[in-house]
Amino acid sequence: MNILILGGGGREHALAWAILQNPKCDRLIVAPGNAGIAAIAECATLDIEDGGAVAAFAEENAVDFVVIGPEAPLAAGVADRLEAAGILCFGPSRAASALESSKSFTKAICDASNAPTAGYGHFTDAGAAKAHVRKAGAPIVVKADGLAAGKGVIVAMSLAEAEAAIDDMFGGAFGGAGAEVVIEEFMEGEEASFFVLCDGTDVLAIGTAQDHKRVGEGDTGPNTGGMGAYSPAPVMTEAVCAKAMEEIVKPTVAEMARRGTPYKGVLYAGLMVRDGQPRLVEYNVRFGDPEAQVLMMRLGGQALDLMLACAEGRLAEAKVNWADDHAMTVVMAAKGYPGAYEKGSVIGGLDALPADSFRMVFHAGTRAEDGKVTAAGGRVLNVTARGASLAEAQEKAYAMIDRIDWPEGFYRRDIGWRAL
Repeated sequence: MNILILGGGGREHALAWAILQNPKCDRLIVAPGNAGIAAIAECATLDIEDGGAVAAFAEENAVDFVVIGPEAPLAAGVADRLEAAGILCFGPSRAASALESSKSFTKAICDASNAPTAGYGHFTDAGAAKAHVRKAGAPIVVKADGLAAGKGVIVAMSLAEAEAAIDDMFGGAFGGAGAEVVIEEFMEGEEASFFVLCDGTDVLAIGTAQDHKRVGEGDTGPNTGGMGAYSPAPVMTEAVCAKAMEEIVKPTVAEMARRGTPYKGVLYAGLMVRDGQPRLVEYNVRFGDPEAQVLMMRLGGQALDLMLACAEGRLAEAKVNWADDHAMTVVMAAKGYPGAYEKGSVIGGLDALPADSFRMVFHAGTRAEDGKVTAAGGRVLNVTARGASLAEAQEKAYAMIDRIDWPEGFYRRDIGWRAL
């Protein structure tokens, strides 16, 4: 098969790495890719949010299967355009992608399907939002309704912080994503990620993970896109997974089908678990980043078979073969992230590192310049390892980081602390 992956981050490097292990893959193209992806696959320059351009490129290159990595092309309807062109694709339609692109849509789906989630209010002006916050009190959660690259969520511990977040959102700090705001009750518990494949009818759980959203050790400081992750998540016991599937995921999938917008692709449920009871924090309509890195490390080549079964409507006959193992990824970011950071610094020592089914450095924001790997983003590298225990995976990951020469980068030394 000729396969095209859309995206150029750590998630897409992990997807490419897993797909290449499957003998079904003959040719792999990634658009736009990055320096790490270029070492294992062909990279192409393409506007991945332009469905017509993607479909034309797929036809010109005899692509059999397209895997859409990030949320923006999904929200732009690229999956719809590919389906119309008769090209097999992994990822939900534009309408179904509203589960991520609109927080208020997700809440409406939860209301309709009785899925347990936080109480909320939906606002289109700052005055009404502030009145709600004053009445509800803090702590409280303020969310930009639209896509904000994982950053449009403020957990406000005081009324002043909540009002400032409302002003920022309506003031354009998150662009169009903050034109509407959802304000939620603060949920206590342990957060975890639950990944489920859906083919419009059937569902298949494919793994759990936990990530570290805050920039500082001990989970302190501002939210980021994620500073590290590990899989499986200890809090996601068999009983909690079963409950999440029956009370949250299946009712959601049934409601989406009932509305004539069946959900096809990976559904990433962010859950808050307290006393064995999961509640929905939010949905994402693609693999998490950096959670994909630990999932792909554990799934390997079967990831392609599972995605194909999903796209072809054959999930009822698919199953996941899990090894009894653990994986961890540690994000190396440019100093200053998630605020202002500089690009262009050279990263040394990568060539000497192992690259096998137990240890991989997935590139997130890198560029190849004059034979050197340079930093080209906020989150730059995902140093990932697998082990028989989480402690072993952690030890391997940090041993690799110690060999990377990049003074302009930083990372957290405590990824996995909740589990360990």
